[in-house]
Amino acid sequence: MFGIVITIGVLLLLFILYTLFRIGTLVNVVKGTDKKIVSTSNKVNAALMLIFMITGFGFMFWYSWAYFDKYTLPVASEHGEITDKLFWVTTAVTGVIFIITNVLLFWFGYKYQYKEGERGKFYPDNTKLELLWTVVPAIVLSVLVFTGLQAWTDITSKASDDAEVIEVMGYQFAWAVRYPGVKDNQLGAYDYKLIDDTQGNPFGIDITDENSYDDFTPLEMHFPVDKEVLLKIRARDVLHSVFLPYQRVKMDAVPGQPTHFKFIANKTTQEMRDEVGDPEFDYFLTCTEICGRGHFSMKLKVVVDTQEDYEKWKAEQQTWLKLNPDLLEQVPAEKRELAKIKAGIEEEKEELEATL
Repeated sequence: MFGIVITIGVLLLLFILYTLFRIGTLVNVVKGTDKKIVSTSNKVNAALMLIFMITGFGFMFWYSWAYFDKYTLPVASEHGEITDKLFWVTTAVTGVIFIITNVLLFWFGYKYQYKEGERGKFYPDNTKLELLWTVVPAIVLSVLVFTGLQAWTDITSKASDDAEVIEVMGYQFAWAVRYPGVKDNQLGAYDYKLIDDTQGNPFGIDITDENSYDDFTPLEMHFPVDKEVLLKIRARDVLHSVFLPYQRVKMDAVPGQPTHFKFIANKTTQEMRDEVGDPEFDYFLTCTEICGRGHFSMKLKVVVDTQEDYEKWKAEQQTWLKLNPDLLEQVPAEKRELAKIKAGIEEEKEELEATL
């Protein structure tokens, strides 16, 4: 109720001010002083345009300089250095054009303000000028677009055979990752119809596929430094978007339409901690597509290891089938022994028997 009263009060105040302005205008018309007032008003407005331009540009340059480190992050991938360079080149080109056009816009507003007795000049066309401002931007934009397209093509091209494969799946409101077995580097097949959180199969992994038996699903993402990583990306429910800000990785996760992104990280977590001077720093994966009211919570810890530490970490992980032994009953009988071996269940049994 209080908000309604405030709103009505503001509207009444605006109406009163408008009425007073109209009354003042009519009085000036009756007195014959309206032309003088219009001339003075134009001069004031023209001067204000220059003041606004100078103030606006001053604030823009100050903010860009003072807070540069706040809105730019260190680069931690090979392709990130390329995309950052493209970004700054594009920013420089468009920034120069932005400044020139806006300076002219405000200056023209000041220079060609209304003056009694002056008439505007009719300037219908200039073929050379029109060709100039059409051809030059077309050439510049073509160079920027094709350079960016080349970088994008490299990023989305086929990964090498020895690339580390990681599946990233987004769902409301978290990320899940799946790794292939240490020995075969082959992810098992999946089917959305097989998704069942209650049975320990949130990925919908096809239990009949032999490649799935040694897959593992950790609670955080790890990948090695200086080695190509291939992210296989999908969404389980609505549109999400994978974002690794320091690695400059950004790709939509689309339901029913898997996407991918390959990259090479060039700084381990420890190296980045040393660079930023924060011993508790961690990389993270987040979602940049508004996917519901829990969107803000979609954050996953990411660790970039040395190759040695990465291999050690992988060796410590338990397969998803080992963590969900009840699913063995769904494995075809002729593949059950193979599943136990690949999942590490038989190894655990043998180790237990050896200790007895």
